[in-house]
Amino acid sequence: LLLLGVAMVCGVLAAAAQRLLLGPAARTGGLPVPGPPAGPRPRWWLVPAAAGAVLLAMIAAGLFRDPYASAHARLQSPSWSLPLGADAAGRDVLARVGHGALDTLGLALCVVIACLVVGLAVGLAGAWSTGPVEVTNAAPPITAGILVVAVAGPPATGAAIAVAAVNWAPLAAHTAALPAETAARPYVRVLPLMGTGRARILLGTVLPALLGDLVRHAMLRLPGIALALAALGFLGLGQQPPAPEWGLLLAEGIGYVERAPWAVLGPATALVLTSILAVSLSGGGHGRPPRRPQAAAPASPAGRSAAGTGTAAAPAGPLLR
Repeated sequence: LLLLGVAMVCGVLAAAAQRLLLGPAARTGGLPVPGPPAGPRPRWWLVPAAAGAVLLAMIAAGLFRDPYASAHARLQSPSWSLPLGADAAGRDVLARVGHGALDTLGLALCVVIACLVVGLAVGLAGAWSTGPVEVTNAAPPITAGILVVAVAGPPATGAAIAVAAVNWAPLAAHTAALPAETAARPYVRVLPLMGTGRARILLGTVLPALLGDLVRHAMLRLPGIALALAALGFLGLGQQPPAPEWGLLLAEGIGYVERAPWAVLGPATALVLTSILAVSLSGGGHGRPPRRPQAAAPASPAGRSAAGTGTAAAPAGPLLR
């Protein structure tokens, strides 16, 4: 309860700091419009392409194998026929990683979409949502998972509900902060004077301006949500054995990590590659803004005459951007 109270106080202070930073621009509509987006860095796609290719190769190779058959020796070491070795039950780790991708990544993507929708709805509702958002943001997913699973049972739906119940709050806080900044810009403040209604301003101008940032924020949370689902599975609060969910794979192999590290290497590598892929793609490869070419001003008659006689002349004026 003390943690939730501190989180609520911090949320109120953050909202007050935002108003202080906006200053009179929030009331007068003088907030400057952002400049042009930064240009893409050269070869920015190499990192997400490499991570996505390795992850896709692992999943595709595992889908053609049986994830439940105990056809190998217990904790068999990796080989050409068994690239990631076998677990304590003699099952193919690569097969279980490939088949567990849908259980982990598919469920995490559904949770991200649900959190984005709820965050948008709550964040656009107004200042009354500050308290509930900050209190929910301070609640750890593990605590929510224990409470939800105690009511809904241990299947994957209970874990997904528990993770979604707390992960919508950061998106709602982000959503609540962006409309105040967007509404303080001159081109938005002038719309009511032109007869545009509030609903049309919100849905036609404000929402499209902030949707891109919110989607990137939601994609940045995909690895964390996947890890939260895996953590609940690791604690036995998510899917139950023998499901090939990545959290369960880590839970099953953690006891043998010293003598057979390949039992956890497969799911751990898949989670790391998922994080690299999501973070690099959400950045969009944007770096520094592109430099605009500079063009010289047209030469004056004096400059042209000086050029014709071969004598130097002073610049006619400042460079045009």
